[in-house]
Amino acid sequence: MTVRDDLRARVEALRPAVEAVARAIHADPETADEEHRAVARLIELFAGHGFDIDPGPGDPTAFVARSGSGGTTVAVCLEFDALPEIGHACGHNLISGAGALAAIALAERADDLGLTVLAVGCPAEERGGGKIPLIADGVFADVDLAIMIHTVPDGIRLDPRGTSSQAIGQFVATYTGQAAHAAAAPHLGRNTTDAVVIAEVALALLRQQVPSDHRLSANVVRSGSVPNVIPDHATIEFECRAWTIDEYEALRVRVFRCLEAGALATDCGLSIEPVGRPYQPLRQNDLLGGLWCDALVELGLDPAAGVPLAGGSTDMGNVSQVVPSLHPWVRLPGVTASLHSADYAAAAGTDVAYDVMTQAAIAMAWTVAAATGPQQVGLLRARRQELPGSSS
Repeated sequence: MTVRDDLRARVEALRPAVEAVARAIHADPETADEEHRAVARLIELFAGHGFDIDPGPGDPTAFVARSGSGGTTVAVCLEFDALPEIGHACGHNLISGAGALAAIALAERADDLGLTVLAVGCPAEERGGGKIPLIADGVFADVDLAIMIHTVPDGIRLDPRGTSSQAIGQFVATYTGQAAHAAAAPHLGRNTTDAVVIAEVALALLRQQVPSDHRLSANVVRSGSVPNVIPDHATIEFECRAWTIDEYEALRVRVFRCLEAGALATDCGLSIEPVGRPYQPLRQNDLLGGLWCDALVELGLDPAAGVPLAGGSTDMGNVSQVVPSLHPWVRLPGVTASLHSADYAAAAGTDVAYDVMTQAAIAMAWTVAAATGPQQVGLLRARRQELPGSSS
């Protein structure tokens, strides 16, 4: 039996236990930094397969499960947070399930492959950047390669080489004004809802004047409560995205000015605070990307079919700035619903989705196994030296 045949058999044998955990995570969604039950389920799974557990490095819903003592270290990143109200509309139950399948299967061959396997539980990908404090805490300091998958709707190209994700910053803007009776003394008020309207109009106009691949969006969280009181408090949550750090920073400055215009025109105060941590663009490692495509072809998939993913952001981008990384896409057949929609959340809990999860785990395990040869490890370590955030 070849290494690939053995890894495939191990993944398929592990599927019932891991799928049960992934289904439980899907049925019991928890939002960023609140994923306590998901983490407990995953830790129990890894501990049951002999992994040593380091709970909560830098975050109470983070963990590192370690197995093996080989000279090549792989970090398999697991995500498990859901979106408010619509649940697992980004398929993080499938990300954690595929990662667990691949990590456990690789750990069972760790001695033969010369591997140390880290299953890294990464909280708050949707909002907060849970991988970023893990980087600061040194979780990836001795890692030779990092890998995870992400499901997408049907029709997306599966070859990750040359793809990226957008840098993103998220913020909350708070306007403060002066309350007054809306009929008896409106002239004494400073209306924060007016400030919001002006800012939203300015943002809408700005969209016409920025490159078509830039993204900016805003959501009014609060702006008054009753019509007969001039509102003295309003809050907007907003974000901006671009494909490079320089483009992102230029866009951020212009977005801030739109918000400042609302404050200036209405004589309201304005404070802007970051939410979480900025995400950096994703650097896909070409060597790992080629090995991934080889695995897909052997599984009967065409990695080139489809169109590139149009946008989106991930804190795996920050990991990819410090260690050679791969964050490829896997399609859910027949699913046309957009990511971050209720329909996609439903699709992520189907039998077909768990078939895809298992297939992705096989491809991940094959990719990592193929990267453990001396030549490949040497190339990965050389690439790490060239990464902007590497401390090597």
